Amino acid sequence: MANSISNTYLTTPTKTPSSKRSKQSQSQMQSLSQNPVSSESRSRFEAYNRLQAAAVAFGEKLPIPEIVAIGGQSDGKSSLLEALLGFRFNVREVEMGTRRPLILQMVHDLSALEPRCRFQDEDSEEYGSPIVSATAVADVIRSRTEALLKKTKTAVSPKPIVMRAEYAHCPNLTIIDTPGFVLKAKKGEPETTPDEILSMVKTLASPPHRILLFLQQSSVEWCSSLWLDAVREIDSSFRRTIVVVSKFDNRLKEFSDRGEVDRYLSASGYLGENTRPYFVALPKDRSTVSNEEFRRQIAQVDTDVVKHLREGVKGGFDEEKFRSYVGFGSLRDFLESELQKRYKEAAPATLALLEQRCSEVTDDMLRMDTKIQATSDVAHLRKAAMLYTASISNHVGALIDGAANPAPEQWGKTTEEERGESGIGSWPGVSMDIKPPNAVLKLYGGAAFERVIHEFRCAAYSIECPPVSREKVANILLAHAGRGGGRGVTEASAEIARTAARSWLAPLLDTACDRLAFVLGSLFEIALERDLNQNSEYEKKTENMDGYVGFHAALRNCYSRFVRNLAKECKQLVRHHLDSVTSPYSMACYENSYHQGGAFGSYYKPNQASGGSFCFELSDSGRDEPMKYQENIPPEKSNGQETTPGKGGETHITVPETPSPDQPCEIVYGLVKKEIGNGPDGGGARKRMARMVGNSRNIEPLRLQNGGGLMFGNTDNNGMKSSSAYTEICSSAAQHFARIREVLVERSVTSTLNSGFLTPCRDKLVVALGLDLFAVNDDKFMDMFVAPGAIDVLQNERQQLQKRQKILQSCLTEFKTVARSL
Repeated sequence: MANSISNTYLTTPTKTPSSKRSKQSQSQMQSLSQNPVSSESRSRFEAYNRLQAAAVAFGEKLPIPEIVAIGGQSDGKSSLLEALLGFRFNVREVEMGTRRPLILQMVHDLSALEPRCRFQDEDSEEYGSPIVSATAVADVIRSRTEALLKKTKTAVSPKPIVMRAEYAHCPNLTIIDTPGFVLKAKKGEPETTPDEILSMVKTLASPPHRILLFLQQSSVEWCSSLWLDAVREIDSSFRRTIVVVSKFDNRLKEFSDRGEVDRYLSASGYLGENTRPYFVALPKDRSTVSNEEFRRQIAQVDTDVVKHLREGVKGGFDEEKFRSYVGFGSLRDFLESELQKRYKEAAPATLALLEQRCSEVTDDMLRMDTKIQATSDVAHLRKAAMLYTASISNHVGALIDGAANPAPEQWGKTTEEERGESGIGSWPGVSMDIKPPNAVLKLYGGAAFERVIHEFRCAAYSIECPPVSREKVANILLAHAGRGGGRGVTEASAEIARTAARSWLAPLLDTACDRLAFVLGSLFEIALERDLNQNSEYEKKTENMDGYVGFHAALRNCYSRFVRNLAKECKQLVRHHLDSVTSPYSMACYENSYHQGGAFGSYYKPNQASGGSFCFELSDSGRDEPMKYQENIPPEKSNGQETTPGKGGETHITVPETPSPDQPCEIVYGLVKKEIGNGPDGGGARKRMARMVGNSRNIEPLRLQNGGGLMFGNTDNNGMKSSSAYTEICSSAAQHFARIREVLVERSVTSTLNSGFLTPCRDKLVVALGLDLFAVNDDKFMDMFVAPGAIDVLQNERQQLQKRQKILQSCLTEFKTVARSL
């Protein structure tokens, strides 16, 4: 229990002025020297008080035994605190005081005949001047609460107020008073206030080293308790819970015989066999009285309660079993002894933890001194910055080559997340939702890059040659016909395909570059995390550069600029490939080698090796439904027939070398056998040209007798439906478009994107970053490290570390003394 981690506080530590401490020790030395046990307990209590203050100051997670008072808003917590202190300070009247925790450090000081209360400053390790007036104490609690809630714009705050009360009539005890549970928010407060209070109290009470002091009014039956279930959620077995039944005097008149009293005092059936509540009644008179009279009233109420149980109830009550649980005095003695017992048990573990923390703070101080010294050593900074930049570049390369550290589940992204965060929601011109294999897996680096490449292929093969108006076809075809020759239809269909490819594939290429740039840009944060993990898991490979905000910003900007430049260059390269393949001088429209098992095989099949690229489906859904993400992929050939990408399921017939003019013109522009580049003597080009001229003979069936003009209508002279030049040109253009797309995707774009993005990231990144960051004079270089105010920030951090080191070292020294006395 003592080794558990404490809840974190946000304020500052206790400091008792040395002069005040010496006066106190002089006045008490004689009395304490006569009682070694009391002296030992007090020194242990003071040591834990200072340690608790250090935890509050610096957010230290220390397993300090503490008592946390919880209960409903009207269950008597504030009255109990006043009774423990031995004086009233009107905390009950501080309505907003219940909206922040109050750490109340009570110090039994025989020299303090009047209570001395000091509040720890909100943003300092010092304590303020002693406050004697009880009204002033309440005013400080109220003003501090209102100021913080106004600043944070909240109804409650977990940041505690720390008050140290030194008094001859209070025990050595520390209690954390929490806001009372409420069912409904007060007027003007947010409706969520009750839930916020409940959540905050659970957080404060959850650490196992804390003792719960749960108060409930005696008028509430256990079976109908509003907050007992909340306590069970925190401590289900009540092992560290002290139950207090408050306002016990209100219940006394209901007891008539001994059996009723004993059954009630045992609380059997609700709190467990080993849980015994304490029954407390306090003075109801809230009139202004002296502190001495207040303490006398408390003692008198205790006497009256016991007297009533003995004399006012028939048969009295089982005093042997329950007397030690009745009255405020019994509760006070138990709390003080229980806390001292926990302090003693926790001392060895606390000492070991303090030694560890002191060592850690010393190391932090050394690193901070080195960092401050380095701000004036340009050569050292250059070396450290270069090594760090090289390390980040190497991590980027490792992530591209394939890595699983840091965890992809946390740092990776699904396809949908990539689209959303990059701002590129869909592929232009593609109406259907493209879902590549492994779309639901969180990937980064090279894996995410390949997935985007595959997604681009799916998107490209989802686009068909768009329909062309008759006017456009007529303008192209008639212009070619007017120049003479017999290649008008072939050239017209090729020109339509080239124009469509430039219009529809260019936006796809730009989108692919932008998506890939986003994937690579995301690697910077992952590389930083990877470097941090490696430096923490193994030996420190590079110097800690965390504090140099200006350098980190410059490094991030240089990396982003490097990736943007790569994207710009890749766009130009792939546009060049698009221009080449759609040039009038390109033979892509007339080549058929792709469909006859050439260098790239048949049409692209994403589930097979194609053009040097392959893809595995690794997601859970992929194993159950192999084709779930294949809806964007063109069909494969079967039974010797070919299907054209983008024209799913359409069958094309292979025609003879020299087609007959009598054949129907539907088959004139079908796919032809591979005859390109067969001869070693360069006859391939001649055959290709001869083939194009030969195909022009097939235009003759399209000519009519009336002047030999080309027909764009839908019927022949006999009124019979027949294929027109328009239909044939559109069909041929679709085939040409598919060939252009395949050449572009399989032969050009994929390899260009890999070499344009990945190769520079592996080979040129560290050089590019080095030139941007370090190829400058010393003055410009130091601007990244000695920005205005940077030295002051480092100095302030060092001062905070020095204060933390000082207070922890002081606590360590005290606990060594305490440990020797155990």
